Amino acid sequence: MNFKKITVSMLAVAMLAGCGSKEAAATTESDDGKKIDTLRFQFVPSRDPGEIIAGTSELGQLVIDEMAQKGYTIGNVEITVSDTYEAAGEALSAGSIDVAWLPGGTYALYSDESDVILTATRNGLSNDSENPADWNGDANKTLKNGPQVTYYRSLIYATPSEYGKVLAEKVNNGEELTWDDLNNAQWAVMNITSSAGYIYPTLWLMEHYDGKKLTDLAHVTTLDGYKAAFQAAANEQVDIIVCYADGRNDYETSWNLAADKEDETGHSGLNRIDGDSIWNELNVIGVTDGIYNDTVAVTKANPAIYNPEFIAALQDSIINIIGTEKGAEIFAIYSHTGYAKSTDADYDGARAALKVLD
Repeated sequence: MNFKKITVSMLAVAMLAGCGSKEAAATTESDDGKKIDTLRFQFVPSRDPGEIIAGTSELGQLVIDEMAQKGYTIGNVEITVSDTYEAAGEALSAGSIDVAWLPGGTYALYSDESDVILTATRNGLSNDSENPADWNGDANKTLKNGPQVTYYRSLIYATPSEYGKVLAEKVNNGEELTWDDLNNAQWAVMNITSSAGYIYPTLWLMEHYDGKKLTDLAHVTTLDGYKAAFQAAANEQVDIIVCYADGRNDYETSWNLAADKEDETGHSGLNRIDGDSIWNELNVIGVTDGIYNDTVAVTKANPAIYNPEFIAALQDSIINIIGTEKGAEIFAIYSHTGYAKSTDADYDGARAALKVLD
């Protein structure tokens, strides 16, 4: 598995050489169990992996400093981005990583071998309508200025392809899409444990089209991340994509940039140079139910990590970090604006959703 990684360390280079191997778990070296050589974090690729690595480059040292105030000596913090959502869940279950930021659906799938410790909060959007037409056009541009919320929605978008425009026109005229309308479209989705990119769009189909699922559609492509989905939409390679509700905010500027340009966040241009705004060209045709927010979860395989004292210290550390200006900047990569302590029972709904998909 190819991970992109960064390492933040308080130790000398020689010490790092002795504890940085794959076999080096988060081991303890002191009688009270509060010295940890390597603490291994992993993020999922819901954004471009390079952007995640760049955006979280200062997180390790912040964690080291916060945990030190709680009596823990952390040698270094290793941060990686998994190849897929499932790969992060599998690594957490196996104990080859210690802490992962997982969507609710991914956590639910791997919750037997891991445990949630935090749930992300985020700024709600200016729009939370269940009517898809209410999300479309420059006049309905969503702003990230709502109250703190513990849920978000997935949206089903029609792209500016020739057939995508047909679907968008029907919805914006107040017409209901038929199953044939959707079945004739080329869809792009995420991996099966992605809440916004697979699970909740499937539940939306089941609710509106007599129990039919994404697997019943004739033309479905699975992509590795949302950047690929927006690129496919901009290139008119697909007719429908699915994404979290503020996805258009993230790609608003890059939508109309040349491919050799980057926006202020580092997104490369999607090359719709002569196109209209993303709010006019990428139209919502479906709105899912609310999805419980992303998790921070720990492995159960490592007793140095999976114990009440360490978990409490890490919970407080991450909550404190996101409360700082630098921490808020780091976690903005996932649109997280806060964290709340949580329990496994909070994700019973996500587990129920996975059972529906069996």
